[in-house]
Amino acid sequence: MSRRVPIALAALALLGAGRPEGLGDIVSVRHWSYPTYSRVVIELSRPISTEVQTLPADPTSRTPARLFFDLPGVWVGRQFDEPIAVGDGLLRRVRIGQNTLGSARVVLDLERCDGHRVRELAAPDRLVVDVFADRRTARSHGRRLARALPMELRTVHTVVIDAGHGGADPGAIGIGGLREKDVTLVLAKILRGRLTRRGFAVVMTRDRDTTLSLLDRTALAEGAGGDVFVSLHANAAPRPELEGVEIYTLDENAQRQTLRVAARENGVAPREVDPLQRLLARLRLSEASARSGQLADLVYGEIASSMGVRWPSVLGPGRKHGPFYVLYLSDMPAILVEAGFVTHPGDARRLRDPAYLDAMADQIAEGLARFRARSRPVVAERTP
Repeated sequence: MSRRVPIALAALALLGAGRPEGLGDIVSVRHWSYPTYSRVVIELSRPISTEVQTLPADPTSRTPARLFFDLPGVWVGRQFDEPIAVGDGLLRRVRIGQNTLGSARVVLDLERCDGHRVRELAAPDRLVVDVFADRRTARSHGRRLARALPMELRTVHTVVIDAGHGGADPGAIGIGGLREKDVTLVLAKILRGRLTRRGFAVVMTRDRDTTLSLLDRTALAEGAGGDVFVSLHANAAPRPELEGVEIYTLDENAQRQTLRVAARENGVAPREVDPLQRLLARLRLSEASARSGQLADLVYGEIASSMGVRWPSVLGPGRKHGPFYVLYLSDMPAILVEAGFVTHPGDARRLRDPAYLDAMADQIAEGLARFRARSRPVVAERTP
């Protein structure tokens, strides 16, 4: 532990104080570095609520500016004696120590910070701390200005395609062993080609059978400077007669069936979606929500009008809302596409059919192209 940490932070662990009963643990600490922010994720064995405080730099003692917050009911002992080095231009390091017998403290030593944000996630319990500042050079000045514009004035150029599940997570498994992770990867690769032909830049969260957490997916999307986020999935239901395409946008309110889908895609039990909804209710849904709705309507409209004659099942269930982690962690317009039900005989057959996936990718791309056309800023002409 750094000597700059207040003595109270290190004294208990160094003096060998015994661990009180009933305290939780820090399971892991991870961090990501991207052009405009750094993210630190602290996974815990119990839910935590905390408040971040700031301390300015002290030139006399050469102490950097800091963010710090306490984790009540958590024991770290000497688990984090050494600071976690970051050194990415925003964060110098992360320091963790036992502040009191019943509370741990986390200190973020800053190199630069224009603002910060903290989010609390459940299942598993995590704290997500984002530190914002732009470490990029003047060459990216125009892009910075574009991202600072109001949503309705931004151009749409980069699409992030998220092939749901993957690796150790097969997603839903349907008729004949059809796996959701395989369907989404094939569809994502076809969609990439369709978007590239239309002049979009494309970023894939995965282009092979690899395991990615939901947090990894959204961190990658934001770090890539995406303008739109499209998460691809295939649905499943206990009732085999359910079929069709569903397109979701973020909403803190959800009906029972939506909760079932959200729970499966979030990787939690349905009863654990309720804490997520309470969390979402505390967040201000940004202007991206309205833009997401426009995008979802355009994409579903293209799918229904162009594919509905050959494959009538795509006409339902249609547009929905739900509390999906992968959507709410993104600050850009975002949709989640359920391309069909792997548990329905007809849909499962179609999801194996290259012609169906080609048509689906083409219509998603066409919806995105229409969204881009509507998103182009209107510049007024000057009259003499």
